[in-house]
Amino acid sequence: MCKTSNPLIILTGPTAAGKTSLSLSLAEAVGGEIVSADSMQVYRGMDIGTAKIRPEETRGITHHLIDVCDPTEDYNVARFVQEARRILPGIYERGHVPVLTGGTGYYIQALLYGIDFAEEEDTADIRAELMAYAEAHGAEALHRRLAEIDPDAAEAIHPNNIKRVVRALEYHAANGGRISEHNRREREKEAVFRSAYFVLTMDRARLYERIDRRVEQMFEEGLADEVRGLLAGGLSRGAVSMQGLGYKETAAALCGEMTMEEARERIQRDTRHFAKRQLTWFRRERDVIWLDKDAYTGEEALLAEMLRILREKGIISR
Repeated sequence: MCKTSNPLIILTGPTAAGKTSLSLSLAEAVGGEIVSADSMQVYRGMDIGTAKIRPEETRGITHHLIDVCDPTEDYNVARFVQEARRILPGIYERGHVPVLTGGTGYYIQALLYGIDFAEEEDTADIRAELMAYAEAHGAEALHRRLAEIDPDAAEAIHPNNIKRVVRALEYHAANGGRISEHNRREREKEAVFRSAYFVLTMDRARLYERIDRRVEQMFEEGLADEVRGLLAGGLSRGAVSMQGLGYKETAAALCGEMTMEEARERIQRDTRHFAKRQLTWFRRERDVIWLDKDAYTGEEALLAEMLRILREKGIISR
């Protein structure tokens, strides 16, 4: 993909860092439309467990790539890139700036650096075999297979993230190489957009408190009922979408494999671990602009600093 002069603002960071609220303020300030880079918010009917923004909370700002597929469908990075590239021209034609926000670092990397998946060999058969293996033997067994061939990738990917584990094993089967090495090479590429790549961070203890409270709020809002409804609607517990944080554990509790309190505690623990891995991913990326929320008096001051940087980089003029 050729370099373009079109702007792209990226706002990311670990889960529960406050990306949603800040992305809305940022989009309002720059005349932006939000493009979601969240691998779970694409699924219709999976709202509470993904902390999906409600229609009444959008402040009238257009959001893209939310609720674009059913939980039974396979959604992956190649599809994300294809759909994002289809959406961006319309945003530019309307005179707006795309604000790419979400915590799925691989999606962000693939779009920012113009990774082309069109030339990849069709590995549907390999993917099906790996998914069948995971269903038969469990996520941990699948993850051990990855650890044997690519320890770096295994360290970066949680066992419950079956989609990414499968992707890494698929890559190895098709290409004979390690996806961790492939990702390192991709990070050396030049961005294909005129971009600013913001990553939110904060005191680790405070972030973990926010994560724990968010999980408690999900249960208060009806996460168990949401998962119960998905299962009653015929969604398999083995579906890729059901491996998302919060869904797998809640489904296990509903099936009597643990108490709901145990499920809540496990979700909190695993989400804290997930946030740590997200931060590790973003530290490996180049040209990242770190924004420590604890260094600002509030969102207004943080937004002012972002706008200053965007003007300095020539992303916006106002």
